[in-house]
Amino acid sequence: MHPLKHVAIIMDGNNRWAKQRGLSGIAGHRAGVERIREILPIARDNGIETVSLFAFSSENWHRPPVEVRGLISLFSTYLKKEAKSLRDDGIRLKVVGSREHFSDRLNRLIDDAQQLTEAGELNLILCVDYGGRWDIARTAQQLAAEVQAGNLSPADITESSFDRYICGDGVPAPDLCIRTAGERRISNFMLWQMAYSELYFTDCYWPDFDDNAFEQAVKDYYQRRRRFGSRSSASKLDRAVVGNMGEGIDV
Repeated sequence: MHPLKHVAIIMDGNNRWAKQRGLSGIAGHRAGVERIREILPIARDNGIETVSLFAFSSENWHRPPVEVRGLISLFSTYLKKEAKSLRDDGIRLKVVGSREHFSDRLNRLIDDAQQLTEAGELNLILCVDYGGRWDIARTAQQLAAEVQAGNLSPADITESSFDRYICGDGVPAPDLCIRTAGERRISNFMLWQMAYSELYFTDCYWPDFDDNAFEQAVKDYYQRRRRFGSRSSASKLDRAVVGNMGEGIDV
């Protein structure tokens, strides 16, 4: 089995978790932030080098304004409170997304946190104001600009060159995508990068996704066989069929 190096997580179910407990939605999101803090060391213990989290999608701006303000405020607080801890724990923070709707102050907080943690070995990628279609369109625009400037020819635009320009800062594609809270879709998350990612869905709400739940997802991953569109070996039946097909054919 291909080693598990990059896990992407769609952290769903914070609001439903809070509603079941008679709490406000933002209380559920706060509990979700606490879960991030607890998951990272477990990921490291499992040999994982990158954790990508879908924290705020480009579609989330359409949620009620009070919830949006609460989410952005929570993100700001996370950056201020956690940056030094991330650095001390050897975690390199990277925030990917549009960022054009963020205030100058929030953008400075992001830049400062990224700079402070740049020496970390475990990559934590927070996808904020992010959408997979936006990511692909942005990359296409950048490549088109390179062609227009004479730095690339159209023939130079390949899957490999696309990989170099798309968000992720050279990090390999996710091996596994986990989605919590029962939904069975990837909701515009890393559409290009997850072409061959294994998908794992659980009914557990994100604030309840503890070390046991994470270990179960890892165990499930290692029980699968990743072929990337190929076959590891041909069966006896396959070889017989191919042999019969080749009879009488001049090559």
